[in-house]
Amino acid sequence: MLDRNLREILAPGKAGDDEGEAWLVSYLDVLTLLITLFVLLLSMAGNGQAMSGRQYAGETARQPSPLDQSVAGAVAGGPRPMSTGIQPRHDGLQPRFQGLEIEGVSIDENAQGITLRIDDNLLFASAQAELIAGADRVLQSLIELIQEFEGDISVEGHTDSIPISTARFPSNWELATSRAISVLRYLVGAGVDEGRLRAIGYADTRPLESNASAEGRAANRRVELLLHQSLQ
Repeated sequence: MLDRNLREILAPGKAGDDEGEAWLVSYLDVLTLLITLFVLLLSMAGNGQAMSGRQYAGETARQPSPLDQSVAGAVAGGPRPMSTGIQPRHDGLQPRFQGLEIEGVSIDENAQGITLRIDDNLLFASAQAELIAGADRVLQSLIELIQEFEGDISVEGHTDSIPISTARFPSNWELATSRAISVLRYLVGAGVDEGRLRAIGYADTRPLESNASAEGRAANRRVELLLHQSLQ
């Protein structure tokens, strides 16, 4: 009797019992896989948000403010040419003028042609019409460019509004005209055809700036070389 009970205990279970437990194992395996997949998806989503946040923060940090841009532009551009209120305008000019950088000489263009504007203190002493020492270097640096043009050249003298009354210059008209003639004579001596030249004095009738300030008056005292040629 004891031997039979022992054999029944040690005997393997019936097939029906094994099949009943098999579906439970499969269910647990599927559930484990689903939980693992869910954890992986959460982990990937968290990393993506973190990377996006770091990228956005980096782009925000790299964007310069308008103030930074203006400061950077000023540093990159370097110092501007020092002149008496009149700055050279090279944009849009013919290529031969774009590299011209002479202290106190600025370039402009209008419907009549190209104007080379020279501050008076590079050429003359105060209230005088004779060229000073060093004026020849300024004018000579422009001769080659002037000779490349075939049109007429107007040499124009301009003054500020402060009256002058001397034996030689009763008014600014005489001073402006005499200065224009002095420059014209130098150009002729340097080889420019005198048939292309004419001297004009405008006195203070064509100011560039207000004569109310010293800076404005300095800008208005000038000699201009107007190169009459149609710009293409």
